[in-house]
Amino acid sequence: MLDGILLEKHGVPSASIITDVFQATGRAMAEQWGQPNYRYLAMPHPIANLTEAELDRRAREIVPDIVKLLLTGQE
Repeated sequence: MLDGILLEKHGVPSASIITDVFQATGRAMAEQWGQPNYRYLAMPHPIANLTEAELDRRAREIVPDIVKLLLTGQE
């Protein structure tokens, strides 16, 4: 999340992806870094125990959202 925030502050479009259980933490981090409206993507938790194929499937599912975020930028 912080990497995405810092990249965006320097004009580099980015798409931060976190798992859903960390949304409150992500929002707090964005606020702490002066970006209370920072947009990010959340995917279901956990991911650590997924097989490579399962993780690949999840990644493919969010590609349209990543593209949309990158094309519309941060507000």
